Amino acid sequence: MADNRIYKACIYARLSQEDGDKSESDSIVSQKALIREYISKQQDIRIVSEKADDGYSGVNFERPAFQEMMEEIRAGKVDCVVVKDLSRFGRNYIESGNYIEKVFPFLGIRFIAINDDYDSVERRHSDSLIVPFKNLINDAYCKDISVKIRSQLEIKRKKGQYIGPNAVYGYRKDEEDHNHLVPDTYAAEVVRTMFRWKQQGMSVSRIAEKLNVEGVLCPMEYKQSNGIGVQTIFRSGQKAKWSASSVRRILTNEVYTGVLVQGKSSTPNYKVKKNFPKDKKEWIRVEDAHEPIIEKRVFSAIQELLKRDVRSAPGKKFVYPLSGYLFCADCGQNLTRMSTHSGGKRFDYYVCSSYRNGKRCSSHRIPVPLLNEAVLETIQLRIEAVARMRVLLKQVEKDPVIWSDQMNLERYDRLIAERRQEIEHCMRFKQKLYENLVDGTLDRKDYSTFQKNYEIRIEEAEDVIRKAEKEREMVAAQEVGDQSWMEDFKKYKKIRELERSAVVALIDRIEIAEKRKIEVRFRDEEAYEMVESFLNRVKKEEIHGAEEQEKTG
Repeated sequence: MADNRIYKACIYARLSQEDGDKSESDSIVSQKALIREYISKQQDIRIVSEKADDGYSGVNFERPAFQEMMEEIRAGKVDCVVVKDLSRFGRNYIESGNYIEKVFPFLGIRFIAINDDYDSVERRHSDSLIVPFKNLINDAYCKDISVKIRSQLEIKRKKGQYIGPNAVYGYRKDEEDHNHLVPDTYAAEVVRTMFRWKQQGMSVSRIAEKLNVEGVLCPMEYKQSNGIGVQTIFRSGQKAKWSASSVRRILTNEVYTGVLVQGKSSTPNYKVKKNFPKDKKEWIRVEDAHEPIIEKRVFSAIQELLKRDVRSAPGKKFVYPLSGYLFCADCGQNLTRMSTHSGGKRFDYYVCSSYRNGKRCSSHRIPVPLLNEAVLETIQLRIEAVARMRVLLKQVEKDPVIWSDQMNLERYDRLIAERRQEIEHCMRFKQKLYENLVDGTLDRKDYSTFQKNYEIRIEEAEDVIRKAEKEREMVAAQEVGDQSWMEDFKKYKKIRELERSAVVALIDRIEIAEKRKIEVRFRDEEAYEMVESFLNRVKKEEIHGAEEQEKTG
């Protein structure tokens, strides 16, 4: 050099996660060794700093070691940057070019890429074409790698393979297959307990409080106690604790039912690292991806429960048994629990919240003891009815002739076709009735009578078609013999007093009308009606068959 200037150089090396994952990999070591050897032959350069980003992508320049180097440059400690090649400096065509063409020249920084034979103080005319072209190739390489990785991850998601860095609380990664989740014995039992407490009437805040009192480690602390390093934005103190939000996240996570939902968010492209939420339709959902901790029916009931108003009463740790399940039959609003005192005694009752707030509706007032007793009795009756259904279904299943006949889909098709023909027949006759009324061959009184009869027949036929279609769907899906929904009723066969857990598991809603009329709607009402219809038809056909046999006998 003409001016005898000595450059203060920083050696910069980089290795992405795709290239290696050791703390000080051979590639980083070899990069530094190559650069040191090169500088040792240069009379005008001496090393003052060494920086290495091990495990960082070259797509952007938000790398800790690179930023440290830039701080040293701004402080005047470094005025020369030496890298093995342009790809080690960065793989972003635009940003790499910006640093080489604008930032470094503005700051007076000499830049050397050894293997690319580039030195900014000895820049040749051809460099103006070659360097941008090489940066473009490096950028394209990074894009290609990104596309391949995204494609590979997408395939894994669709196969039901878990690709998260850490297992969700309640599970651990299978030692033989890190893309598969298996229950963590201790944490899985904590999750089951949380769901059970929620069924019993605890609020999410009360569940968090109870877990903290009992010394149960929250997910982050539990993972750290098992040697798993975890960082989270939810940590607020020296030691993280359970909170209402952390409890709710677990109670609403479908993963505990064996379902794996992945791909909820993504980056727009390989240059942008910020994740953005994806449309729910684009999520990848795989059933039975791993062993469930919570039954799907229990999970579904809890989701409905979380949508309801289930605040604990003042001074109470649990909500009332029917809280969030009572509705006015007229206006559809919730019923509110009230209390009054008379003669030194307290009387609890429910009243329509619209009426209580001065809006148009009746009070629908009903005493709590009376309501609880009526609901309990209704539950007990339904439990008995379901128990009888189970017995009858088993009897039908044991008779292969009857069972195969009832499972024949063609019989449903015939029944539906017959009822549709009946509807067409009634419609034609209704039209003729009107014509006869117009031409005077039928008086208005007879017309009304006949029309009403045909309308009743049409309604009955349509009702048969609806039930037959639903029953056909159940038979096709093999759901008639599926008694899983009956298991909840079996669990409470010895119920003697109204329990919150029974209400959550069995009931969908309770409507209160005037004159203390109570209608209880159960969660599996449709399945119940379908099985009831199925068994009734089997019974009718057996009776009809017996009668025919008696006639021919």
